[in-house]
Amino acid sequence: MLLNVLARQTLTDFEVVVVVDGDIDDTAGMLGRDYPHVQVIVFPENRGRAAALSAGFAAARGEILIRSDDDLEPRRDFVASHVAAHADGPGGAIGMCANVYLNNNPYSRSYGVERDVLLRKAAVAADPAVNWRYWGGNVSVPRDVYAQIGEYDTDYVGYGYEDTDWGWRLHEAGFPIVVRPELEVLHHGAAVTAEIRTQRAFASGMARHLFESKHPAAASAVRERSPWDDLVGVTAWRAGVGRSLALARFADATVGVLPHPVAHKVVALSVEAAGKAGFATAKRRADAAPAAAGSVPGADESSRSRR
Repeated sequence: MLLNVLARQTLTDFEVVVVVDGDIDDTAGMLGRDYPHVQVIVFPENRGRAAALSAGFAAARGEILIRSDDDLEPRRDFVASHVAAHADGPGGAIGMCANVYLNNNPYSRSYGVERDVLLRKAAVAADPAVNWRYWGGNVSVPRDVYAQIGEYDTDYVGYGYEDTDWGWRLHEAGFPIVVRPELEVLHHGAAVTAEIRTQRAFASGMARHLFESKHPAAASAVRERSPWDDLVGVTAWRAGVGRSLALARFADATVGVLPHPVAHKVVALSVEAAGKAGFATAKRRADAAPAAAGSVPGADESSRSRR
């Protein structure tokens, strides 16, 4: 879908670079046959999103580097709008992604659609100083700015936060980051069950711990406690991915018969608690790692850290 839309753009003077992050089904061969004008980079094994993004940007020759995830459906003026977004000077441009729910299932009715709308509204209305939080799958930046900030950080090998990390670094360098409504695209890869959304939240929570350990200044400010925060915290306490997914499966089994406000809270509890549980799991592992490394003769800090 994405490549078909890109072939019909109003602006035609651009190149497309596709990075195949582990080719297990001859995707590269299909691209070569059906899209001969697309530049294809193939990793023989999966190296993660950060490595793929860096490889794609390194191969691109244009002055404006546009990122688009493969499950997006942009408009025909997608490229032209991203280029125009940089007419006033160097910086970062963000387009939000509107989730497409083909099946009006209990999850989407009780939680998915509502949360998606709230997220996109919040991004457009946010203080520009925190726009880096929304850096994601539909963004653009001038080549010289990308060269100054550097590649995406390959320490993020799981799900999430390689984008947030890069957005923070862009912000720290003093470049303006603008969320532009005209860049919004459709997104066809949204979670369709509480279980899938919770699994992603747990992985994202683990990645958030890595992000905050790298960038303490970017760590979210502690919010004023509320009964809801306490409930999320208690639910997440000592929970691993197994317990988080068990709660999500309970949510999927019950939201179809619960009143909407209750169903929404059940899913929200599952998702938010999984994020906290993932963060806590990563912290416990990080705290245990130095002790384990210290038991090895000659182990020092450089051997325990990739950076």
